[in-house]
Amino acid sequence: MKKYRQNLSLLILLFTLSQFSFGQNSSIKGTVSDGKLAIEFVDVILKNTIDSTKVANYAVTDISGNFALENIPSGDYQLQFKLIGFKTFKQKIKFTGSPIAIGTITLESDTNLLNAVVVNSQKKQIQKTDEGFVFNAVSNISQSGGTATDMLKSIPTVAVDADGGITLRGKSPMILINGKNSAITNMDQIAASSIESIEVISNPTAKYDANAESGIINIKLKKNNQSGINGAVVLGSGFGAKGRLNSSVLLNQKTEKWNFGLGYDNRFAGRTKKIKGDRTNNFIDDEHFIYQNRNDERTEGLQNLKLNIDFSPNERNSFSFEALGNMESQDNDETLHTQVNTSANQFFSNNIRHSLELERSKVGELAFSYDRKFDDDRKGLNASITSSFNKHRENTDIDTNNYDQYNTQIADAFLQRTHNYEHENISNAIVNYSFPVSEKSIIETGYKGTFRFFNSDFQSADMTNGEYVVNPLASNSFKFNEQINAVYGLLNSFIGDKENPKWKYNLGLRAENVSNTGATKNNSDRFNNDYLKLFPSASLQMNLTADEFVKIGYSKRINRPDLDNLNPFIDITDALNPHGGNPYLKPEIIHIAEMSYNKEWSKYSFSTNAFYRNATDAIRQYAELQDNGVILLQPRNIGTTITYGLETIFSLKPIGFYDANISITAFEQKINASNLAQDVVNSAFSWYGKIINNFVPWKGGKLQIIGNYNSSLATAQGKRIPVYNVDMGFQQKLGKGNARLGLVVTDMFNTLESGYKNNTFLFSNNRTSKSDTRALMLTFAYTFKSDFKEKLLENQFSTE
Repeated sequence: MKKYRQNLSLLILLFTLSQFSFGQNSSIKGTVSDGKLAIEFVDVILKNTIDSTKVANYAVTDISGNFALENIPSGDYQLQFKLIGFKTFKQKIKFTGSPIAIGTITLESDTNLLNAVVVNSQKKQIQKTDEGFVFNAVSNISQSGGTATDMLKSIPTVAVDADGGITLRGKSPMILINGKNSAITNMDQIAASSIESIEVISNPTAKYDANAESGIINIKLKKNNQSGINGAVVLGSGFGAKGRLNSSVLLNQKTEKWNFGLGYDNRFAGRTKKIKGDRTNNFIDDEHFIYQNRNDERTEGLQNLKLNIDFSPNERNSFSFEALGNMESQDNDETLHTQVNTSANQFFSNNIRHSLELERSKVGELAFSYDRKFDDDRKGLNASITSSFNKHRENTDIDTNNYDQYNTQIADAFLQRTHNYEHENISNAIVNYSFPVSEKSIIETGYKGTFRFFNSDFQSADMTNGEYVVNPLASNSFKFNEQINAVYGLLNSFIGDKENPKWKYNLGLRAENVSNTGATKNNSDRFNNDYLKLFPSASLQMNLTADEFVKIGYSKRINRPDLDNLNPFIDITDALNPHGGNPYLKPEIIHIAEMSYNKEWSKYSFSTNAFYRNATDAIRQYAELQDNGVILLQPRNIGTTITYGLETIFSLKPIGFYDANISITAFEQKINASNLAQDVVNSAFSWYGKIINNFVPWKGGKLQIIGNYNSSLATAQGKRIPVYNVDMGFQQKLGKGNARLGLVVTDMFNTLESGYKNNTFLFSNNRTSKSDTRALMLTFAYTFKSDFKEKLLENQFSTE
C-alpha cells in the first residue's frame, strides 16, 4: 500500500504542476458540398507541413456537411477532404491561433470510381495502423443485439470458439477496455451496441504491457464528440431456442468547453446447451467406459450504464471523467446423466445429477484522465487513474440420484449446496510523455502501475440428518494481491525525406517489477513472487513506395498466469471431470520475431505477417487420471513450445456495390513436454480463416454475410474440433435516414459447436458442446439530431 500511495502522489503532483494556457478556442470550421447538396461522411484530415506522415487532427462531416477541427496549435498545415466517389481536395492553411471559417468546400465527383448509389454510403470498416488495425464496430450489422464476444467473431485474424474462447495466433491475447486493464474480463458482459471500435495490436512495442504474448485487443466504448444535443434509441427482439431482447439509449450534449454523455444498454436472453462426452480409462476395469449427457437451460441478463464528462478549458488542456456500471445475471438449470460400464461393457453405475446455479455480478469502473498539448504536436503528455470493482456471487443447489441397472432409484437423493463469492479490484495509474529530440526523432516514455486485489470464498455443504453440514475438505478461501510497476522508453525515428521517409524504425525497452502473494485459508497453498524483468522491442520499416512497405520486428514478452489459472479451487460440478487452478505456475517467457509486407492499390489492399514465437515454461491445460478414475484438469507448465506461421489480410472492392475482407492465419506448433509423465502432442498444424462480404443492393439497404472457419487446434494431449459458422445481417434506411430497421441471423446453418479429442497412454476421451447459436434478431434504431448516426446507425462499409 505504501508503493500505491507513492504512485498516487506522483500522479497528483503531475496534475498539479501541469501549466494551463487559458486562451481562446482555436478551431477550423467549414462546410463541404458537391455544389448542390451538403455531403456527409467526408474525411477531413489536417496534416502538419513539416511532417506530413502524421495526422494533426481529424473530423468527419455531419448530415449538414459541417465539420470542426478544434484545439489546434499554431503552425502551417494542409487540409485534405476525402470521400470515395469524389476527387480528393487539398488546401493549405496558416494557423495563428485565431478561429478560422473557411466557408464551403466543393468536391468534384469521380465518376470513374463509384456509382452514385454508393457515394453516400461509405464509411471505413478497417483502418490499418503501424501496429495492427482498427475495426469500426458500427460497420458490423451481423452481430446486432449480441455481446463483445459475438462482435469479436467478425474481426479479421481473431478466432472465437463456440464457448467464447478468444485467441490470436493460437493464444489468448490481452484484452483492454478503453486502453485500460479492467475487472470486466468476461466479454459477454459488454453489449455489442456499446462498442465503437476494436483495435487489434498484433505487434506491440515496449510501450504496451509485456503480458501480451499473442497481441492486444483494445475495446473502445462509444463516446460522442459532436457539438449540440444528440441522441439515439435502439430496440431489438428475436429468438433462438428461447426469446431474446435488447435495447440501447444514448444521450449527449457538447458545448465549446464541456461534453456530457449518458448511455444505457441491456440484453436479456434464454439459451440452451447440450454436451456429450465419452471416456475410456485404459487400465481401470471397473470404471472403464464413461458416457455422459448434459442439458443446460440458461437465462441471461445484462445491463450497462455509462457516464462521461469532458472539460477542455482551452486548446491545450483537457480533462475527462468516465463511470461505468455493469450488472449481469445468469440462472443455469443443468441436468447431467452419467453411465459407467466395466471393461467387459457391463453395468457399473448410473446417476443423474441436477444443479440450479444462480450467478450475480456487479462491476463499477471509474476513470480520470488528463491530456496536455503543446505548440509542437510531436510533444504530448497524458495521465490517467482508473479503478474497477467486481463483486461476483454464485449459489448452487445440487441433487444426485443413483440408479441400478434396471433404472430403479437407489436410496434417497444426495443433496449438496455450494457458494462462491468473489471480490476484485483492479486499479491503474498511467503517465505517458513524448517529446522530440531532433527533427527526425521522438522519444516516448512513461510509467504504468497495476494494482490488483482479489479474494474468494468457496463453500461446499452436504445434507446430513436434515441439515447442510459444511465439508471442510471441499471448502476453502483464496486471497491474491498483485502489484506491477512498469516504466518504458521508446525511440521513434526515420531516415530520408520528411514527406516520404525511406526508413522508419523504433527501439524500446520496458522494465516490469511484479510482486504478488496468494494464500488459501488453511495456507495449504501459499506462494510469493517478486521479480524484475526487462522486455526489449525493435522494428525497422522500409517504405518501397508511398503505399508499399516491408517491416521486421522483435520483442520479448511474458505470459503471467491469470487468476483462473492460479486459484486452487476445484470445481466439482462434474464429479468425474473436476477442474481447478494451479498456484505453483511459473510465467512463460516468449521471444517473438516478425516480418510483414503491406501493399495498397485503388481497389485492393494486401498485408501479410510471418511470425516466430519461442516460449519456455509454456502454460497449457493438462488432464491427469487419478487413482479413483477421476480426471483432474489443471493448467501446467508443460515445457517449451515453438510456433511459427503466417497471417494474411486481403481487402477488395471490385465493383461499386460489393466489397470484402478475407483473412487467413496458419501456424505450426512444436511442443517439447518431456517434463510431463504422460505422452503429449509433439507437433500440430492449425489454421483459421474469415471472409466478410458487404453488399449495397439498393439505396439505403446494406447486406452483410460473414463466414468463419477454425481448424482443429492442438492441445497438450490432443486437439479441439473444428469450428465453423455463417452469420448474416441486413439493414434498411427508413424515411429521411434517421431511422433504421435491421435483421440479423446468427449461425445460419446451425453448425457452431465446440469440443475436443484427447488420446493418451492412460485414457482417451471425446467431448462436444452445442448451444442454440442459431438465432434471429429484429432491431429498430432512431436518432434525433444527426450526430449519433455515424456512431450507431450508419454501419457503412469500406475496405480502406
